[in-house]
Amino acid sequence: MTIGTHDTDTTKKDRAILVSLVTDEVKRSGINHEYSLQELVKLAETAGVEVLSVLTQNRETRDTKWFIGKGKVEELRLVADELGATTAIFDQELSGAQVRNLEETLDLKIIDRTQLILDIFAQRASTREGIIQVELAQHSYLLPRLSGHGKNLSRLGGGIGTRGPGESKLETDRRHIRGRIDDLKRHLEEVTRHRKLHRERRKKTGIIQVALVGYTNAGKSTLLKQLTAADVYIQDQLFATLDPTSRTMELPSGKEIVLTDTVGFIQNLPHDLVAAFRATLEEVNEADLILHVVDASSEMRDDQMSTVNAILQQLGAGDKPQLVLYNKKDACTPEQLQMLPLDKKHIKISALDESDLIKVRELIQAELTGDTKRFRIPAERGDLTSVLYKIGDVVGAEYDENDVIYQVELQKGEYEKYSYLLEDFIEL
Repeated sequence: MTIGTHDTDTTKKDRAILVSLVTDEVKRSGINHEYSLQELVKLAETAGVEVLSVLTQNRETRDTKWFIGKGKVEELRLVADELGATTAIFDQELSGAQVRNLEETLDLKIIDRTQLILDIFAQRASTREGIIQVELAQHSYLLPRLSGHGKNLSRLGGGIGTRGPGESKLETDRRHIRGRIDDLKRHLEEVTRHRKLHRERRKKTGIIQVALVGYTNAGKSTLLKQLTAADVYIQDQLFATLDPTSRTMELPSGKEIVLTDTVGFIQNLPHDLVAAFRATLEEVNEADLILHVVDASSEMRDDQMSTVNAILQQLGAGDKPQLVLYNKKDACTPEQLQMLPLDKKHIKISALDESDLIKVRELIQAELTGDTKRFRIPAERGDLTSVLYKIGDVVGAEYDENDVIYQVELQKGEYEKYSYLLEDFIEL
């Protein structure tokens, strides 16, 4: 079974009430619940949902049966009846039993934040790898909740929460889903193997890779398009692009590098999704340099940056060289701009400003390029000469008796790999 990426265009639009539960645990975690709820509104609109109202409940702990408590469920039922809602979307993750209890009482489709994000990814996936990853994440989410999604899964063609594996799973059991998960993992391993071979070939040719990372809707795809003339989908919405895109970019020196756009991050990104997309996100681990694109105009800028850095740590890429690009400076107030750092590791830009794009290219080149060194190589040591071309750009060569003296602008990462071979041939 495959996921259709645009298979619900003709379905009736979901009309939803959004629900957020603020517990003592949420308050201790430092999560800004108001911002999280604003983000949920954007997620719902991205999924094609009409948001009718927002409901917030404060409790010490979550109700094990009703999540928000029986009294608040009754309030939600009255509001839903009054507004003609078809769906309730919760900002936190629900158990299968809670979904079942809420559906039976409210007669609404019940969706949680994780399921909503998975649904958006199901709409966005277009490559074979992306489709496999989304379906794997959906099945992994569905398996422990199978008993709690009876009505939900029976609403065929019912919009959010029913795309992908949800459309025909009434007749399936846990064994069938586990089998499908195993199949998807095998397919993904094959795709990952091909990706690994491609990476190894790229390494052998000495191609430098730079990865764009950032919070969703920070402007990564716009920057990729402007820097490389890439034909990529750009829209002012969350997760506008899902599948990673790599394009060649020329630096001021004329050297070409590969620039890769990755999926946008978001707080509370579902664990199943991170696991399924690990193969794609590992492109970040292979990068020689990370460009962290930040929406400088966002009131939650610092929180968004913390989310991105936390996920990079989770992926094992937290120690990678990183440049921070504060994007959308044209949308910032003078006070916001003044608070932003400006140095060799941070720059304020607009992805639509050509002069800023030149600065970005120059900054990348400066970060990738180390010192210029001279190497005296015996003429018969062709093996060492080839190493010189791997570690940087050979900008000059002169002959001195039986030796050739090369002047090389070093690439930091490559020089560190091969420096042990060249230690005896450096001219100070």
